[in-house]
Amino acid sequence: MRLLLVLIFAACPTLLIGQSVSAVDAGFIRSSAAYAEIILRKTELQADLETFLAGYTDANPKVIDLRSEIASLDKSMALIAAVKPTEAGKLTLALGKLIVRHASLDADHSRLSTGHNKDHPDLKRAKRKLEFFDAAIRELLR
Repeated sequence: MRLLLVLIFAACPTLLIGQSVSAVDAGFIRSSAAYAEIILRKTELQADLETFLAGYTDANPKVIDLRSEIASLDKSMALIAAVKPTEAGKLTLALGKLIVRHASLDADHSRLSTGHNKDHPDLKRAKRKLEFFDAAIRELLR
């Protein structure tokens, strides 16, 4: 009996400190390579944004691009937070890199869509690239 209790608490140490199941779930997500990659990129972008805001207005294209990319990463973090702890193995470094690249492409697409009509070849190429990354991310999270 004592061995069984030791094994239970070793498998789920948060039972000892009274954390909820949702806190355990969040821990699996936060300890994943994908989450770490996204946090790394988001931190870099926020630092860059802070630097640019010291000398530029919110209307500056670089500031707009940085905010757009940060927003895209925030959406992706919500997507990752929805992954079940039993599927945490899906949250690989490769997935994190795909999500980071997707956010960059999404920001490029947003910038192009404000300056071009929907039939512009550059905008179409950017949209197609974004679709490839969307498909890859969906495939890995399936």
